[in-house]
Amino acid sequence: MTYVRNAWYVAAWADECGAQRPMGVRVLNEPIVIWRNAGGELAAFEDRCIHRLAPLSLGRCEGEKLRCMYHGLLYDRTGCVIEVPGQDKIPSSLHVRSYPVIERHKWIWIWMGGVSQANETLIPSVIPPIGLEHPDYIYGHGYLDFAAEARLINDNLLDLSHVSFLHAESFRLGETWTRERPQVTQLERSVRSERWFKNQGFNGSLDFKIPVDTYFVQELFIPGVLLMTARSYSGGTADALNGQQPSDFRRPPESSSTQYSFSIQAVTPLTCKTARYFYIVGDRRRGDETSYDMTTYEKGFAEDKMMIEAQQRNIDTAPSRRFMPTSADRGVVLFNRLIERMAGEEGRSGESITSDGPPHGSDKKESDCIDEGDCR
Repeated sequence: MTYVRNAWYVAAWADECGAQRPMGVRVLNEPIVIWRNAGGELAAFEDRCIHRLAPLSLGRCEGEKLRCMYHGLLYDRTGCVIEVPGQDKIPSSLHVRSYPVIERHKWIWIWMGGVSQANETLIPSVIPPIGLEHPDYIYGHGYLDFAAEARLINDNLLDLSHVSFLHAESFRLGETWTRERPQVTQLERSVRSERWFKNQGFNGSLDFKIPVDTYFVQELFIPGVLLMTARSYSGGTADALNGQQPSDFRRPPESSSTQYSFSIQAVTPLTCKTARYFYIVGDRRRGDETSYDMTTYEKGFAEDKMMIEAQQRNIDTAPSRRFMPTSADRGVVLFNRLIERMAGEEGRSGESITSDGPPHGSDKKESDCIDEGDCR
């Protein structure tokens, strides 16, 4: 699978990387060390000492510098060697690759492409209207590691027709999710899906006792960062608006009775067949609870993990088999087409791209489906 390199990937939770404590991560199969100086400023570079390729993440922070604890080479914050114990002359060529790195939205983001093209404005805007620290809301977060390629997780997020079946015992969502197709729009660096659930429980839940109309939006940004938002309205709102987005949807709810929830998710390719799935979820407090009850979400995420890893094993045993897309795959196809176009442009401009071996035969078939109108 090919991935875009000129993009910001989520490498870790910001609080995982403490001051003066190197942290090793892997993104696009590249080992990376992330560390902070005493002031908390981040730096990131290749997690291989130039001397014997020992992991610098096993090193020691020394103020503004990082020392390899194998033979003592000392690096500055740009990745240049500034000291070799017992050696007076330090060639200027002794350096490791450095990466632009930023802390934002509680995550550490790393730019995997050309340093000169790193642009902070390309960090996906995934903060919901109520923010991540609203006192009336409660939040949960975590991550899961998948023994599957990142693309399969992105595909799963883009086609939510599976929730009525795969998550029948966890999220308990109605069959509207499967029977009705959302409106899907491709934007410059994302694919957006929007839909109404009319006269149902909040967010389509079978458990909610008072039927409402809920407007649900999800947008998956390059390279694989998702914002899902759901907001309820009184019955009949969807018809009154003729199925259009409410004018206040992107504003913070003013009423404590307004039902509103969101989820932020980021999919990071670790290697060609492994990925890390970060998530933040938020909902209005229903009482004096101090922690988010993640039971339902954890069960749902475990169902996704089980199915996607099983899917990967099937792909590995029959790599020439193709996917057979349905009309629910429109968002999947558009997003993968966007990835292919951007990665191709990087290749033509001289930027390297990551190819994780031969594709499993689905790309051409899915593109044909869109071109021929079968997935509309």
